[in-house]
Amino acid sequence: MRDSRPPDTHENETSTTHVEPVPGQPAALADLGTERALLVADYHAGYEAGLRYERGVDVPSHAPERRERLYSLIEHTNPDRLVVLGDLMHSIGDPGGAERAELEVLFESEPLRSLDVTIVKGNHDGAIETWLEPADGAAPSAGPPAGSVTVVSGDGIALGPDGSESTTTGTVGVCHGHTWPSRAVLGSSVVCLGHEHPCVRLEDEVGGSRVERVWLRGRLDPAPFCDHFGATLPWLADDATAEPPQIIVLPAFNELVGGTWVNLPEQSFLSPFLPDGLADGEAYLLDGTRLGSYESV
Repeated sequence: MRDSRPPDTHENETSTTHVEPVPGQPAALADLGTERALLVADYHAGYEAGLRYERGVDVPSHAPERRERLYSLIEHTNPDRLVVLGDLMHSIGDPGGAERAELEVLFESEPLRSLDVTIVKGNHDGAIETWLEPADGAAPSAGPPAGSVTVVSGDGIALGPDGSESTTTGTVGVCHGHTWPSRAVLGSSVVCLGHEHPCVRLEDEVGGSRVERVWLRGRLDPAPFCDHFGATLPWLADDATAEPPQIIVLPAFNELVGGTWVNLPEQSFLSPFLPDGLADGEAYLLDGTRLGSYESV
């Protein structure tokens, strides 16, 4: 059964956490009480250059379009902070050439220049902190925005209800998804991640098909996390009465990158805790259409 309700996390009316998608866009807004954060994942700057180098495929650069889409999102949503859930860049090592140029223009232009930015390191982000973050008060080596830039580990952090970043407590946990989340992330009421680039293949009545980016939403299944972490969190205890966190897997911001076709049984997931760690997972299109269980779409 399909409907057009957005993948909102407001199932518990007593919760102060509110994470919802921006309609029609691969981005979400997190209401943290005193601060609103715009969440995007898998920007993959320099992807076209990577295709030429890695596969010999010549694709025109979509860097201007990517940049304008992000700027338009920022202007439309007016967040206090931008949070990138990993893979801001595409190359595994240090950025160079077209990729570095794309990122420098991205950060040096308004409206991003004056915005606070938190970057969760993805498996493609190399040593991005060495040229985006200042070291010991010195100027960064390339193209910093005027707002603050913080680069954190890929296992993530918790964003507190007052909008502050925390390594121990928080309401919204953010990580990339290529490694197990930190305990701080798992102690949050909502866990947001990228990495997977979730998609579904939809077929019509005459055999035609198309691939659409989707959101995945459900609750964390305790079983794989208990095996990995033990009973170190209230919802992992044998006699747990606390509910596991909700989980939201964001679609890739970069519309050219491939992804995991989550509704094909033979498709393997990329994250070490998916799909086993996703209970009652549902898929939603970017326009908010609810597709139901991602496995049966």
